[in-house]
Amino acid sequence: MVPGGAHTYAKGDDQYPEDMAPVIARGLGAHVWDVDGNEYVEYGSGLRSVGLGHAHPRVVEAVRREVGRGTNFVRPSAIEADAAQEFLETVPTADMVKFAKNGSDATTAAVRLARAATGRPLVAVCRDQPFFSTDDWFIGTTAMPAGIPAATRELTVSFPYGDLAATAELLERHDGRVACLILEAAGVVEPPPGYLQGLRRLADAHGCVLVFDEMITGFRWSEAGAQGLYGVVPDLSTFGKALGNGFAVAALAGRRELMELGGLRHRDERVFLLSTTHGAETHALAAAIAVMRTYREEGVVERLHALGDRLARGVRAAAAAAGVADHVVVRGRASNLVFGTLDADLVPSQAHRTLFLRQLLAGGVLGPSFVVSHALTEADVDRTVEVVGRACAVYRQALDAGTPVPWCGGRAVRPVFRPYA
Repeated sequence: MVPGGAHTYAKGDDQYPEDMAPVIARGLGAHVWDVDGNEYVEYGSGLRSVGLGHAHPRVVEAVRREVGRGTNFVRPSAIEADAAQEFLETVPTADMVKFAKNGSDATTAAVRLARAATGRPLVAVCRDQPFFSTDDWFIGTTAMPAGIPAATRELTVSFPYGDLAATAELLERHDGRVACLILEAAGVVEPPPGYLQGLRRLADAHGCVLVFDEMITGFRWSEAGAQGLYGVVPDLSTFGKALGNGFAVAALAGRRELMELGGLRHRDERVFLLSTTHGAETHALAAAIAVMRTYREEGVVERLHALGDRLARGVRAAAAAAGVADHVVVRGRASNLVFGTLDADLVPSQAHRTLFLRQLLAGGVLGPSFVVSHALTEADVDRTVEVVGRACAVYRQALDAGTPVPWCGGRAVRPVFRPYA
């Protein structure tokens, strides 16, 4: 009944070993149970959206209280102002904020606003980062551009992460035509020294808008995201994922003179910024307020880093003990760990990833990544390391055999972005 079998491509059956993709019945904290009754320690909760863990009591109570008062009205509710104030106290580098239901809408609104403010047509995206929006301006740059006119695709250009000279050359080549630079300020690798500051200078020198996509870095690098950690202030930024701990809420934030173009207090041509029926549902904003307060009051970001450090050390030790330290690798910031599965030639391998995921699932670990949540315990992490150790022993067997196929149990997992099934 559902194309692809899931409402998010990253949750599709093709992302998991054949006949082993669990269907989730419920979750509590860092554990989930599938419809067959199997229990798993879960990583990457809700594609990083459930940073506090499933059914967090403070969030659940806030939502329950607000739902009983009504969730959507014909005029703004008072909680919209409360949520805006809480957000701007959490992200003090922004002057104004507008809420939405998903990250794609927020990033697309940032792009539209940048184009309107500058009068320029081109969007420059960081080509080394995997996802910014489901909308045409970004999907047209991927391996799945079907349905997107060539004329639209030509309005997006790209720049490499960490290379200021290449970005400067791009801006000079398209002089006066680039509306914005949009990127995640950090990802698997930390920004090179001076890189973000250099981007800020380039944007200013060329009159374009600097946009930070903080969907992942928000509430993982710091409560205020990468901009709060690195001290470089973008013109616009977008938040989501962990902001609602699983409830649908995202945000576009930024400088007042830009954000006001989507408002009522100016004489310039108006920008249709964000306008969604469900954009300010009261229960989602109540969840966001509870999340922001919990992060600040309970030191959540520090705990995410501590848990991630423990997990990374354990996985690396387990891989080394099995003789696969060069093949099963952990990358990224401690609060946002991913793993790589490399073949005998140290090339990323979907077949080896299939083997590894299969062993994790068999051991009771649901881990498309090693992204931690606040609900994990040290015991959960240690149990995960034990399962990884057993998986690495099988990985070693596959390397010695020259092929992982006998341990894959069927077809290999596939990349999300591919032109054909």
